[in-house]
Amino acid sequence: MISASVRIAAPPEIVFPYFTDPQLMVTWIGDRVDLDARPGGRFALDFSGVAARGSFLEVEAPHRVVFTWGIPDDPDMPAGSSTVEVVLVADGGDTIVNLTHRDLPEDREPSHLEGWERCFADLVTAVRP
Repeated sequence: MISASVRIAAPPEIVFPYFTDPQLMVTWIGDRVDLDARPGGRFALDFSGVAARGSFLEVEAPHRVVFTWGIPDDPDMPAGSSTVEVVLVADGGDTIVNLTHRDLPEDREPSHLEGWERCFADLVTAVRP
């Protein structure tokens, strides 16, 4: 399991759609995003030649979203084989974004942590209050 956090200078109501709206999500992660942000809905993200696929498990605007994550062509981490939980906590006028990625193969944890941290830096820039 890995965890990453970031503070964003906007309230959760502004930040939350960056995890559920494909037009906003593509501004900070991925080259192509196809989402159906409802429980059981599709989660599809293409980035740097890699495809991540899964489905939404929980969507509780504006504070929590949970989706599965995996790589269709990777037998060690197939589509939907890991779970990403994002919790947004209001802190004054800011939002603390806490991400937990579970069920990753242990050897993939360092690269995924680095990837989430890099993407979070882009998220801070992308969010427009």
